Amino acid sequence: MKLLVSGLLNIETTAAVRGFPIHYYPIDYPFFGVNSAVSGVGYNLAKALTTLSDEVQLLSFIGNDDEGDRIMTQLHRDGIDADKIARTLKSTPTSVVLYDPEGKRQIYCDLKDIQEQRIAPDSVSLDSCAIAAICNINFNRDLIKAAHDSGILTATDVHVLSDIEDDYNRDFMENADILFLSDEALPCEPQEFLRRLYDRYHNRVIVLGMGGKGAMLLDSESGRLLHLSACKNIKVVNTVGAGDALFAAFLHFTAKGLSPVDALMRAQVFAAIKIGTDGASKGFCTEDEVESRLTSMNISVDEL
Repeated sequence: MKLLVSGLLNIETTAAVRGFPIHYYPIDYPFFGVNSAVSGVGYNLAKALTTLSDEVQLLSFIGNDDEGDRIMTQLHRDGIDADKIARTLKSTPTSVVLYDPEGKRQIYCDLKDIQEQRIAPDSVSLDSCAIAAICNINFNRDLIKAAHDSGILTATDVHVLSDIEDDYNRDFMENADILFLSDEALPCEPQEFLRRLYDRYHNRVIVLGMGGKGAMLLDSESGRLLHLSACKNIKVVNTVGAGDALFAAFLHFTAKGLSPVDALMRAQVFAAIKIGTDGASKGFCTEDEVESRLTSMNISVDEL
């Protein structure tokens, strides 16, 4: 299957810290605890989908610099088509992620001048794509509207959201058939917030990632609101990128024709395996491994 992915590419440095809050000391020596890799939501999604044997058309912007060269090399190594990557930024975005032994993380993301860019929809071929995964970054505002208007199945993740009328994310929520978000900043009970979102935007599917509490699913076609428990018996090293893994795997299994609840169960397994490694773009597994681990993860489904 072919999926379009349009989102951020950056160089990410992860650093293990003793805990939060971080108390001042001039130097620490976390041996093998500081690592650098290609990352960004666009790359995380593209790599996850490629690992799941999907063909990915990747769109993004990077700089014409050493960091940009590193990204292009990694994309070629991963077998991801880099022909639509525009090297027009003043410099390539970078990020730093601090994470503690419990998996909590703090992210510093330097987007450089990427928020000033725009993708022209008429420059993108959508005809052969099963799903367009369009990340909530400024350069995608015109693209997600055009993709939705064309009838292609559109998907986005707005990550942390506390207001259904959020100005930054409104374009993305209005044009997403599949809407993902996190429970980290909800102003009310999760099920109430999901119902408010649906009443406002009428998305086909809404998924709320809840970390160790599992996930919540609103399926408008069946009229069901479900809670899925978290996977059991997993090792957590670093939760950064868990939401991207959940999102990517859900899209993969949806494109294969699975129901939303069946796709989400498998996406949870995919994300659970992924967080046993350090780094947002590491730890992705194959579809066969997901299927083989599904039963042992003991995910329960309850209707709300």
